[in-house]
Amino acid sequence: MKGVVMLQELLGAIAAAGAVGVVYLTAAARVVRQYERGVVFRLGRVVAPVRSPGFNMIIPVIDRLRKVNMQIVTMPVPAQEGITHDNVTVRVDAVVYFKVVDASAAIVNVEDYRFAVSQMAQTSLRSIIGKSDLDDLLSNREKLNQGLELMIDSPAVGWGVQIDRVEIKDVSLPDAMKRSMARQAEADRERRARIINADAEFQASRKLAEAAQQMADTPSALQLRLLQTVMAVAAEKNSTLVLPIPVELLRFLERGQQPTAIGDAGPHHD
Repeated sequence: MKGVVMLQELLGAIAAAGAVGVVYLTAAARVVRQYERGVVFRLGRVVAPVRSPGFNMIIPVIDRLRKVNMQIVTMPVPAQEGITHDNVTVRVDAVVYFKVVDASAAIVNVEDYRFAVSQMAQTSLRSIIGKSDLDDLLSNREKLNQGLELMIDSPAVGWGVQIDRVEIKDVSLPDAMKRSMARQAEADRERRARIINADAEFQASRKLAEAAQQMADTPSALQLRLLQTVMAVAAEKNSTLVLPIPVELLRFLERGQQPTAIGDAGPHHD
């Protein structure tokens, strides 16, 4: 009888120990996802190394695990209003792509690395607006994006954050400036059109001068050209056809009348 009681007590102790073990395991077990890293604080101090993805154990009550997302974060930067270097008021918004590369620094060195990156991006964007001309904001964005990236990345390195890319999304202009730019663009297009037309007229006049010189050197070419023109006009089935008298024909008739005129002008004898 005494042995049965001891066996029951042993089984009870085993069951109690198993329950304690389950509770301890539940309290100590932590799962870190593939895109996360775990930073362990033991009595307030960081314990190296940073926990990698998978199943991890900590000491309950004494340890505290903080998970840090290592994925690339897409953060829109609110539109910032400023005056450009050439005194134009604009509103510019952007987007920042960044990720955490040092989980411990992102937790220890800065209170909220997302908020810090956002504020730094807004400050840098206003600074870029003040240093740039309007034409640069509209047409040279790649260079400005690189400048923004460098301005944000310099302090972010100490926060355990790496800036992957910064993109200026939109540049909003006042309505008066939009109308002024539209008039300027229209005037520029009209100027180019006039230059093109003038150049075309100049080239056409040169070709016509060359053709006229060629016909003057070869009178028969003028007759052939006249014949081609008559044939082209006749093909249009017009009811009336007016033909000009060739200048060469008039000159031929003049040369034929010159001897007669000279003979009539001679002296007469009674």
